[in-house]
Amino acid sequence: MANGRLRKVFPGGNTSVGFYSFYEHIIPPDARRIMIIKGGPGVGKSTLMRVIGDAMLEKGFDLEHHCCSSDNGSLDGVVIPAIGVAMIDGTAPHIVDPKNPGAVDEIIHLGDYWDETGMRANKEQILKLNREVGRLFRRAYGYLAQAKILLDEVESYYIDGRALDVVGLNSLANTLVSEIFSNGPQLREARARHLFASAISPGGLVNHFETLFDHLQKRYIITGDDGTGKSTIVKKVYDTAVGYGYDVEAFHCALAPDRIEHLIIPSLDIAVISSMGPHRYPARDSDAVIHTARFVSSSALASFTEDMGIAKRRYQEAIDRAVSLILRAKLTHDEMEEYYVPNMDFEAINALRDATLRRILAYAEEVG
Repeated sequence: MANGRLRKVFPGGNTSVGFYSFYEHIIPPDARRIMIIKGGPGVGKSTLMRVIGDAMLEKGFDLEHHCCSSDNGSLDGVVIPAIGVAMIDGTAPHIVDPKNPGAVDEIIHLGDYWDETGMRANKEQILKLNREVGRLFRRAYGYLAQAKILLDEVESYYIDGRALDVVGLNSLANTLVSEIFSNGPQLREARARHLFASAISPGGLVNHFETLFDHLQKRYIITGDDGTGKSTIVKKVYDTAVGYGYDVEAFHCALAPDRIEHLIIPSLDIAVISSMGPHRYPARDSDAVIHTARFVSSSALASFTEDMGIAKRRYQEAIDRAVSLILRAKLTHDEMEEYYVPNMDFEAINALRDATLRRILAYAEEVG
């Protein structure tokens, strides 16, 4: 049996407005089973999810890894779409609690497997490290807020200098919409799922675009500098899709979460992708590539060249500073884990993991 397909997304992100969560979009609330995993750092939440997910992947089930934006090697969730089962890390900063306890949701509390006496002996060190993690993230979010202000400045010059052909851009967007939705609307209510396809992480700006877009039949790739209308085009397609009754997956900007950067329309096997550094998606011969630079007047921007250069440099400095602080927070979090690991009964957790896998396989048999 061939392995299933693995997709990697981010359900939450370190953004210009702080930690931003799309956790309610990991799986619908009427799923077959949602297992919310609780427990401290280093108690095995991510490992439990990864091992069970790998086992299901090997059995041919498609799988989603919901990656942690604050730890490049960790998972915040695993979803098995075909059987409607999810495992979700329900601890801070993305606290998740059951909405339909027993009927759909349950809590798996790994705190049941730690030595309380050993944990209490390290209380002061844990509290100190936890405070430091919080402080570092607050500083990081301050620099990301600065980065967003500087990005807004860069984008403003296209409007202030009347350098962007807005009419031409809108005309292109309308043509694209007509092509994608040539079969017209559907008589149904659309479902929109919102996530991140990239993240500002301890390892820098990361994405897993290949797991999301490579297998799709048709890709529209939009390239161009910030402020040249990429997100305007994507939003136009998104609004039309939802209005026409097509389910969509909307992937938001890692820095500015109110902005949609990429879109997948599963029933049409189509993606609309924004591609620019550092999140570039390489085009293939069969892809339709849209260059927004053709709607920009270079001469109209000439008088702003120096100011744009300064803003771009300061923007990159703010991003780099934020990443360095998020990395320090991760290393501090790792130090805190060292107080939990020796006090955990991992043999019992492994037994729990195996029993949980058997339950999930039973759910798969129910589906058939």
